Amino acid sequence: MPRLKKAERDSKPAFEQGSGNVFIDLGFPEHEAANMVARLKLMMQIESIIKKEGWTRQEAADVLGIRQSQVSELLTSRSEKFTVDMLMELLDRLGRRVELTVKAKSKVA
Repeated sequence: MPRLKKAERDSKPAFEQGSGNVFIDLGFPEHEAANMVARLKLMMQIESIIKKEGWTRQEAADVLGIRQSQVSELLTSRSEKFTVDMLMELLDRLGRRVELTVKAKSKVA
């Protein structure tokens, strides 16, 4: 491994302030980034319930009314496999109600 010069070792890395949404920071359009965050948050809730209940993937599949392979996709955050509507339906099957909050966009100076 090459040795770094003193100036390179002592310099501080450059940081950029994030937007608060990693998907926007990665260049996704704002509406798509918001959808990705929503799906991942819903998936995290479902995963939390499955773990809390101590269900196997097959038991979770039976309760949710989906295939075991779909439970595996849920538990590995394969968000592209699920719509917000489907995730809300799965949470309903788990006895949960989803509430949404709509806010005005912050103004850019």
